[in-house]
Amino acid sequence: MANNTESKCREILIRTGVREGQIVLDFGCGSGNYTIPAGKIVGNKGKVYALDKDAYKLKELAQRAKSDGLKNIETIETGGEPNSGLEDSSLDAVLLYDIFWYFPVTDPKLARLLKEAYRVLRDDGLMSVYPEHIEIEELKQEIERAGFYLQNRFSGKVIHDGRPEQGQILNFRKAKGNDSSSLQVNSTFVQAKKTSTIEI
Repeated sequence: MANNTESKCREILIRTGVREGQIVLDFGCGSGNYTIPAGKIVGNKGKVYALDKDAYKLKELAQRAKSDGLKNIETIETGGEPNSGLEDSSLDAVLLYDIFWYFPVTDPKLARLLKEAYRVLRDDGLMSVYPEHIEIEELKQEIERAGFYLQNRFSGKVIHDGRPEQGQILNFRKAKGNDSSSLQVNSTFVQAKKTSTIEI
């Protein structure tokens, strides 16, 4: 079952756009359902930062990475605030998967989270979102206001709490210079063309 879960997470990440050699932040990584396959995708030339406030889950993740021979995963423990401590414009991708039970639309922490993601991503960097426990269109609007534009979305089976469930993945790009107004106009057309289904 574990291998099947990992293969499905890998499939989702590849479909999302994670590639060899990239530097990725898995924000709210938990025990690493997506972190481990991300580490295998980016390979020795890439790196995955795994951030969470749960020290026990980070320890479990580090043990999993060690058993899989992965040396490109670095854990970051936080106090729950959306602050990674990483350098500006240093990342190719940020994963925000199933964390929105802690960052509701009405909470100022969401704006701080999106600001942090914008800060650490390179221009045109990828922010991939699995919007569980939140109203998707409201979240999309908040993300666009934070300087991102929707590149594509796809629906199908995703891994949630270690199990396959029906869901959506939304992929955003960091707009250069925080000027996404012209790109947002076209996002609905991009979305319509690139909607697809992952089979699991």
